[in-house]
Amino acid sequence: MGGEPERSSADREPDYRFTLANERTFLAWLRTALGLLAGGVAVRQLVPPFAFPGATLLLGLMCIALATVLAASSYPRWRAVQRAMRAGQPLPTSRVMIVLAVGVLVVTVTAGVLVVLG
Repeated sequence: MGGEPERSSADREPDYRFTLANERTFLAWLRTALGLLAGGVAVRQLVPPFAFPGATLLLGLMCIALATVLAASSYPRWRAVQRAMRAGQPLPTSRVMIVLAVGVLVVTVTAGVLVVLG
């Protein structure tokens, strides 16, 4: 009866608050990647050498590699969540959070071991 024509789920606009929250999450992932990148450069350039040759290079590259993975996966994650919200489907799972958590743990443990030993 005389209402708005029903739209298909593929073009349904989600609540703007969810869209903006998804965008904030995307930007937070990019900020985290930039922080990791800056940390990697800082470790390489500013941290005095450890007793083990190449240790600062290793730590810097670990941070930069983690930043690269996070930056490369942030947009596809944002797009997948946006698509799911528009279709009214459950949000997709992501392994990137596990990779990030394990990566930060590995960098932290490596830095801790280097500080204690060297």
